[in-house]
Amino acid sequence: MKSTATISTATETNFTRVHFETAHDLSSIEEAALRTEPDYAACAQRLQDPDTVRLLHAAMGLATESAELVDMLKKHIFYGKPLDWANAIEEMGDASWYQRIGCDVAGVTFLEMLLINVRKLRERFPDKFTEEAALARDLDTERRILEGGQA
Repeated sequence: MKSTATISTATETNFTRVHFETAHDLSSIEEAALRTEPDYAACAQRLQDPDTVRLLHAAMGLATESAELVDMLKKHIFYGKPLDWANAIEEMGDASWYQRIGCDVAGVTFLEMLLINVRKLRERFPDKFTEEAALARDLDTERRILEGGQA
């Protein structure tokens, strides 16, 4: 099915706005997308740092374990599959393992990471969670807490 609708999204190309028509300007869309690729040689150089590789491993592991937990919930909610608590505990435990790698790279213990997070959340929600407080965050104060300072 060929669409003739105009895609409302525009991209900046040499400071000029280019609007894409579906199918018609596919090569322009691909060219614009490829322009956003990073300098892979510089990326490869940064991957020479073992701590960067360890943190990447931790991040990939966290994403994978979180996705597995979400998939279990998806199957329960949308397909009617019973919750598998043993699997949920396994995925959360695996995620915790990857967090510990990330903490080691960052030079903090798992407990220190948790305490820093509690201080940040206590600042954000002094009494309890509210939608208003979630939207009106004081990012400067939170950053000071995360960097080891007080609110």
